[in-house]
Amino acid sequence: MSHETPRSLENDGHRTVVWRERDTVRLQARSGRDVTAVWMDLALAAFDMLPPGTVLDGEAVIYAHGRIDFGAAQSRALSTPARARRLAEELPAHYTTWDILLHPDHGDVRARPYDDRRALLAALLRDHDVQPPIQLVPMTDDPTVAMTWYQQLPEQGIEGIVAKRANSVYRSGRIWRKIRHAETVDADVVGYTGPAARPRALAVQLPNGRIALTQSLTAPLAAQIAVHLAASGPPRRARTPSGETYASISPFGLMAEVLAGTTRQAVVTVTRLRTT
Repeated sequence: MSHETPRSLENDGHRTVVWRERDTVRLQARSGRDVTAVWMDLALAAFDMLPPGTVLDGEAVIYAHGRIDFGAAQSRALSTPARARRLAEELPAHYTTWDILLHPDHGDVRARPYDDRRALLAALLRDHDVQPPIQLVPMTDDPTVAMTWYQQLPEQGIEGIVAKRANSVYRSGRIWRKIRHAETVDADVVGYTGPAARPRALAVQLPNGRIALTQSLTAPLAAQIAVHLAASGPPRRARTPSGETYASISPFGLMAEVLAGTTRQAVVTVTRLRTT
């Protein structure tokens, strides 16, 4: 493979690292939080099919009505273990993997170039006959193929495509360049306005460090955030740099995805929430 930038599909799910250990499987969110209990169907599949000593990076996704459904994945991620089991019976999860961190025969491979890791990952899945719900994310170095994906797959729930240098070593965090139909950025939720049981807007810390209030939340978003605010502790009164007041809370692993084009303004637009 050349050192051109690989293009891969960006599925609309939850970033998850799968650890296949000798006697068990652990699933971790991007923040390192253990999420095995809510993705137990994936943990069982990984235990059955992956060899011990394997660590994969990818996304937990859910298909509903013929497309990838982020709302269904979010509902699973925010549910209790008991409710997650019920949801798994209705809509089983899939795990789409794009990288390998630990290989059972080669050990820690994070310092190897991405094209080497991709080859090791593909060979491991093939040699161990790994089948869905665990699957390899398609990838191409052909810009024409990537553009075809970008233009034709949104109706299937594909957010866009992501790109990374083929000779890149593995680093945690957001290291792929995303090319989405609607460009967004993630912002930490640090507060809210209105009552905690039905917040009117969020206070978010943008990637540049600025704290801003969002536009009014839709009823579904308000209901989602209210569940988290109930356990976030007593708020403190604070102000944004522009003087707007809000109830400040310590960051607790919830992020708001906001339209990138709105972040330069005093008010930002929330498209959805993400847990870390």
